[in-house]
Amino acid sequence: MRAGRMTPGQQRGWDEGFPAFGLSVENGMLDWDAQFGEPARRVVEIGFGMGDSLIHMAQADPATHFIGVEVHRPGVGRLLSQLLTENIQNVRVYAEDAVEVFADCLAPDSLDAVHIFFPDPWHKKRHHKRRLIQPDWVRELTLRLKPAGYLHLATDWEPYAEHMFDVLEAEPALVNASGTPRTAVPRPDYRPLTKFEARGERLGHRVQDLVYLRRAP
Repeated sequence: MRAGRMTPGQQRGWDEGFPAFGLSVENGMLDWDAQFGEPARRVVEIGFGMGDSLIHMAQADPATHFIGVEVHRPGVGRLLSQLLTENIQNVRVYAEDAVEVFADCLAPDSLDAVHIFFPDPWHKKRHHKRRLIQPDWVRELTLRLKPAGYLHLATDWEPYAEHMFDVLEAEPALVNASGTPRTAVPRPDYRPLTKFEARGERLGHRVQDLVYLRRAP
């Protein structure tokens, strides 16, 4: 977990929200239907930050079940506090490393979508190996998708977008949803315009949405 000073509301999220909405890698493979009480579409967001986009999507689509994965403790606390305040019932949270969550808790062919919005681009060349989007990791994500499920990445950093295209185009089980290789799609309606994105646009950063579908076997 990444530590950080928490507000009283964020601490309330941890104290009251995690027992209600929190999940643990220690509990092993997740039974979605048992966890949420009924079958539904399944979406995972990796690195939800302060939780703004996840809350927006969950409220806009109550028939879908969402799981957020984040290691930043204040962000997790804020999301949990909002779930309590807004009485949102279709979100669960892992406050753990996404690699462990996918390895131990999410079954192959089980997800309708994976979202990764604005991951850290690690600008310096010597840090590129720390970037989240790497071939082995994308392969793991792809294996968890159902056929025709999708992986949606968004970034406002052009060099990282090019790196993402390199990795995604090299994965044989994925196909670009735009119909054209190395082409972004218009921002889907389900992804809200975040404060982070608005700031990037003010700085002249072009936001790109990359959406790739898992091919049928």
